[in-house]
Amino acid sequence: MADMYQAKEISREALGRSVCKVLASHGFHAQYAQDREAALEAALELIPEGESVGVPGTVTVRETGLIEALKKRGSKVAEHWDPALDPKDRPARFVEQLMSDWFVMSANAVSADEGVLVNIDGTGNRVGAMSWAPGKLLVIAGINKIAPDTASAIRRARDEAAPPNVLRLGGKAPCASVGRCVSCNSPDRVCRIVSLMERPPIGRECHVIIVGEELGY
Repeated sequence: MADMYQAKEISREALGRSVCKVLASHGFHAQYAQDREAALEAALELIPEGESVGVPGTVTVRETGLIEALKKRGSKVAEHWDPALDPKDRPARFVEQLMSDWFVMSANAVSADEGVLVNIDGTGNRVGAMSWAPGKLLVIAGINKIAPDTASAIRRARDEAAPPNVLRLGGKAPCASVGRCVSCNSPDRVCRIVSLMERPPIGRECHVIIVGEELGY
């Protein structure tokens, strides 16, 4: 008999692998990684040395240590989170991310039944590059991002992902104070563009790594 920790790990793996099967049936290259270390190893195996990588605003990818690992082996990484970056240069960095050989991001939510990747953006740079870019796409998502269906996945993106992101960015949208979406008209609102990716875009290679631990928001 498994103890409570083993049971939780077994359950997470069963959920993660089942979602990977759904994603694979839709044309995604999907794989399960037990933890962030395994996810890091899988991502480094996918991305060849010497290829450029664009990374938008993603807590999940940063928690895996992928950015540091890529830079250590000499990969060119375009990210706009660099505190040394002048705000006026941020739009050019968005374009640089878009044009990289790989665009690496997370998802606000993934529906377990249909394998839909749900993302909500404020500026649109992330969902824009996810929807179209010349390079390959890699999505890394923690087990906490999985929701039963698409409707609950959208709800998760609004209620669980958006409020902490507003706080992280120093915004003052109402969700930051009440902890859930209130469909505001605040200038600091980050829920402006909703993306539902049901299948990989035509002609584009898309990878998904589902990680068996909680990562990101």
